Amino acid sequence: MKKNQYKSALKGIILAVSLVGLTGCNDFLDITPPSSVSPELYLVEESQLAAYTIKYYQDNFPSLNGQYGNDLPTDNATTKSVNTRFVPGQWRTPANDGEWYFYRINEMNYYLETVLPRLEAGEIKGEPTNINHYVGEGYFLRAYQYFYRLRKLGDFPIITKTLPDNQEALVEASKRSPRNEVARFILKDLDEAIKLLKNNPNGGKARITRNAALVLKARVALFEATWLKYHAGTPLVPNGPGWPGKDKDYNAGYQYPSGSIENEIKFFLDEALAASETVADAIQLTKNSKSIQESASEPANDYYNMFAVKNPQSYDEVLFFRPYDAALNIGTDYNHHIYYGYARGYTHQMEQIFLMQNGLPAYAENSGYAGDDYITDTKENRDWRWRLFMKAPGEVKTFINTTSVERFDEAPMIYSDDVKYSTATGYLLGKGFSHDMNNQLLNKDETAAILIRAAEAYLTYIEAYYEKNGRIDGKADTYWKAIRERAGVDTDYNKTIAATDMAKEALNDWGAYSHGKLVDATLYNIRRERRCEFIGEGYRYDDLIRWRAMDQLNGYHLEGIKLWGPMNDLYDQSKLIYDVDDKKNTVSSPTKSDYFRPFQVATTNQLYNGIKFIEAHYLTPIAEKHFLISSEDGKNVSTSPIYQNPGWPITANEAPSVE
Repeated sequence: MKKNQYKSALKGIILAVSLVGLTGCNDFLDITPPSSVSPELYLVEESQLAAYTIKYYQDNFPSLNGQYGNDLPTDNATTKSVNTRFVPGQWRTPANDGEWYFYRINEMNYYLETVLPRLEAGEIKGEPTNINHYVGEGYFLRAYQYFYRLRKLGDFPIITKTLPDNQEALVEASKRSPRNEVARFILKDLDEAIKLLKNNPNGGKARITRNAALVLKARVALFEATWLKYHAGTPLVPNGPGWPGKDKDYNAGYQYPSGSIENEIKFFLDEALAASETVADAIQLTKNSKSIQESASEPANDYYNMFAVKNPQSYDEVLFFRPYDAALNIGTDYNHHIYYGYARGYTHQMEQIFLMQNGLPAYAENSGYAGDDYITDTKENRDWRWRLFMKAPGEVKTFINTTSVERFDEAPMIYSDDVKYSTATGYLLGKGFSHDMNNQLLNKDETAAILIRAAEAYLTYIEAYYEKNGRIDGKADTYWKAIRERAGVDTDYNKTIAATDMAKEALNDWGAYSHGKLVDATLYNIRRERRCEFIGEGYRYDDLIRWRAMDQLNGYHLEGIKLWGPMNDLYDQSKLIYDVDDKKNTVSSPTKSDYFRPFQVATTNQLYNGIKFIEAHYLTPIAEKHFLISSEDGKNVSTSPIYQNPGWPITANEAPSVE
């Protein structure tokens, strides 16, 4: 009985030889891999390899909603919903499920275990470079899944083969490898992918490309390098004080392969630099015409449209994207919702950190900042990334496939909880907003999701070089100026650094901190650049955890538009109810702030007293069931090879200590 429980809970750590359940109709390619043939007759020719890997794209790569929703809530954007990661005592160890599962990893283990011997023996039929490419996709997909586990769980078992239906083997496979070893394994898989992948595969950049693998490698390496650096001296890194891995005999006496945590950080930074440089040197950024198109007769802005078209294949900067096709019932509802607000929005904190076109912070003397009494004022003389990707009142919504011109409301609906027709802050999301009315139809949105683009390589190199050397070299200088030039900001970043007041930046940017201390102005501005460039793309939370940038959060309030100022006159006052009672209130009180506070409408809101964060929340807990079913008797969790993440209890429905 215990054996059956364990098999069930691992969700695929065992994979039977039968292909039933692993293959199925792939509408995108109109190919149906066989599900009832013997393994000897499947994965033996090019089209079967192509169909197998692409079948798992949907499960691996985020949709538009998932991608852009990753930052909710952070200092970038928010909804009105409470996320318990910011409510110490409310996020609890689950009884079942969680992030500890293997079935997606195992799908690629089966694939690679099957095709690699056949590739080496020359037994796969088809065009050799195409065959190599599809094998490379398997390595990429496995690396992608392991990177997800690294971000969520840290230490994790490294499993590369399908396992026998044997309790002892399954328990042995549950032993967690130190997180840096997991990161090294991911880089190794990506190195194999890079050797095999093409940049022009069949299907174009809707399939994984070699450049995409290089950028992902740089992303993983930078993530681990900065995690190790900023979490050093804590139980969240191997051999840190209180690291739970040392209590298991298989990790006792662990030594970093490079000799020390400092050398390990250097190793990962070097890997990030080499991979990012390869792409950044080869790929130019898409041009920004510095215009907002509002009719078909006006010139298009490629920088805006790159994120808002069905097929971004022609943009060199795009290295990998997820397509949609309504005719095949593969659509999304992203534009359908953000057309009205989708009960979310950018924060006042996000608005404040964008530079002026002259390169000065908004608060600097003679910056030219027009203020935020009105939403449209915030765009004047501003970084074009804010001007393009935040939708302001009066701007045209759509002009393609529509006969009537509709504009965004002068008074955004912040007072409603309607998921479709409201906004959490008043600053409306605009990246990925399509001007085609057909994309506003429910589940018919064909706007592609850009998953990897070359700008990330530019920013990774800049950050990795500064983290390693404490200065900017010639390449980083070139890349940084290119990013700022595209943003319409004075390319003299030293001018910005000199005008930066870290005390003021800290009010609006969690990334001003690492481990509770302010970082230097140069590093901060590198982080600012990344924050602005990736507005609306879902990078923020991962950046914050690797920088350990939330220790200082203890009652922090996210805000939206300046409701209690001149803009207030635009609203029907009967809609703005506050300080009455929690059931009737629709907006936060002006006694709290001039700015709308989505979590201070009701006193019963768990974030009413502000956002708080504790160390344990940097990682996700492992569910209690996994300890029980891997223990010797099904009861004594101390005999399980698994160890819980720092600060988290093993017992279900218990929370980390908040002391």
